Amino acid sequence: MANYGLNIWGNNNFIIENGKVCVNKGIKPALYDIVEEIREDGIRGPILLRFPHLIKKQIDLIYNSFRKAKVEFHYEGSFNAVYPLKVNQYPGFVKNLVEVGKPYGYGLEAGSKAELLLAMSYNNDGAPITVNGFKDKEMINIGFIAAEMGHNITLTIEGLNELESIIETVNERFKPKPNIGLRIRLHSSGIGIWAKSGGINSKFGLTSTELIKAINMLKEANLLDSFTMIHFHIGSQITDINPLKKALREAGNIYAELRKMGAKNLRAINLGGGLAIEYSQYKNTPSRNYTLAEYANDVVFLLKTIANQKQEIEPDIFIESGRYIAASHAVLVAPVLELFSQEYTEGKLQLKKENPPLITELYELFKAIKPSNALEYLHDSIDHMESLLTLFDLGYIDLQDRSNTEVLVNLIIKKAVGMLGDKHYTEIMDIQERVQERYLVNFSMFQSLPDYWGIDQSFPVMPLDRLDEPPTRSASLWDITCDSDGEIGFSPENPLFLHDVDVAERNYFLGFFLVGAYQEVLGMKHNLFTHPTEAVIRIEDGEERGYKIEGLLESQCIQDILEDLDYDVREIQDNLYDRIENSNLIDDRQRKHILGEIYLFLNDNGYLKTIGKENE
Repeated sequence: MANYGLNIWGNNNFIIENGKVCVNKGIKPALYDIVEEIREDGIRGPILLRFPHLIKKQIDLIYNSFRKAKVEFHYEGSFNAVYPLKVNQYPGFVKNLVEVGKPYGYGLEAGSKAELLLAMSYNNDGAPITVNGFKDKEMINIGFIAAEMGHNITLTIEGLNELESIIETVNERFKPKPNIGLRIRLHSSGIGIWAKSGGINSKFGLTSTELIKAINMLKEANLLDSFTMIHFHIGSQITDINPLKKALREAGNIYAELRKMGAKNLRAINLGGGLAIEYSQYKNTPSRNYTLAEYANDVVFLLKTIANQKQEIEPDIFIESGRYIAASHAVLVAPVLELFSQEYTEGKLQLKKENPPLITELYELFKAIKPSNALEYLHDSIDHMESLLTLFDLGYIDLQDRSNTEVLVNLIIKKAVGMLGDKHYTEIMDIQERVQERYLVNFSMFQSLPDYWGIDQSFPVMPLDRLDEPPTRSASLWDITCDSDGEIGFSPENPLFLHDVDVAERNYFLGFFLVGAYQEVLGMKHNLFTHPTEAVIRIEDGEERGYKIEGLLESQCIQDILEDLDYDVREIQDNLYDRIENSNLIDDRQRKHILGEIYLFLNDNGYLKTIGKENE
């Protein structure tokens, strides 16, 4: 049974039972069954499933890990967490996050005016709000309004001009005012593609000289008591713990020095994000070299050590780490529409009375192959194919001979791979890369997996059923956009094998996991494909099926997509209707029928429906 690396990336969230991927909670409902139920109402195309219990699980893990670390090291500072809204602002996620985070006082972080207003509307009472990113006078005013509403808000300064605006705004607003944080620019940086978030040349933060200037400005404005937090960030998806430890030492010493300069209300250090998710699907060793417990212990131990050495109070700890909270909660499920070599069956052979000798030999290989000679015959068939394709290019065989060649070689490969199993792995991988099955999948990579296209970020993918059957086809996944980049190619380093299934006879769904962070908010309307249909799945023991489907929100219709692009939808309708009315190629009855079809198309989503079982 293939588990598609579930033991590496799954975090015990899903298991395989009776050949299906199941939610590892309650009576363990199968994802396949959940999707089929949603589709009973005629919904087609990709579906995004949200699992609120997985949001709660991640929040519980973070708070419990830091609670244990504080107890172990007798840490006197508090622990707090805020969720950065930039990771996923969709209401199906945010509203559930706020609900499950309420017992902990879990807060929100905003990086824009829109996000700040969202945080002010939904944040739990008393939970912290932090504001990062560049701010103009208007955004600072919104921050003051939040304080006037009673929110526990900290405006983190990215530059001295922002501090000037805050000082100016204090004299223009009412008495309640936000706390002030300073973002520090460390020499330390992370590793990987997000390392530029930290380091001396990073986009954000104050240098040592600017920090001293900021303290003097706060003193002159009698606002030093409002300075309560320093913040740093060394990059997203930190897979190595050592850069973080180095950054903590640097930040801890800056914290102590600022307090010695008179900032006695400075009590908090915000570590920003970076806590990594394990995306690896096939690697024998994890890409992340630390556990959550190790992360929490290192943070608490290092900050306690520095504070004690400097004879300062142990700081309150803030973290963001939105990827860690959001990634696992969402699963994208997309139907396979077509296998492009499905025509390679024995029934498609059209052998002649007299065939070229190499084709005759191929046919004999196909009939005589068995486990003891499978690898030899596999090599022979590939060699014969190369020779026959050369003969075709030279004009010595015809198109029917070429077709028979392709069919026979694919049939031999299917048989050989099934017989060899995991034996001769390297040689099989080399052959599979050359002869892969293309699976057409009903989704847009640019909309639902933009990080795969943009930064080559892999996501775990596996079929939702048939997991008690060996997958025999090396798989490349093609999305339905008209862009050649819309493909997840087969790779020997990340080898995806899927089943040889007839999608005209049964549905075959692929699940893309760990897509809850960034993918939705970064998704592009390439080819005007929009956010997929989404549903919130609550796992409840009291339900007969073990779950409840809530918050079903269908994908935007074409009319709404065009309106989002600032098209005049009425003008589009009028243009289409006028052209249909003025067509000389159809009669009145046909015009009426076509007008009705156009209306339906404009009010439906753009994902495909007419291949395989998608039209049923």
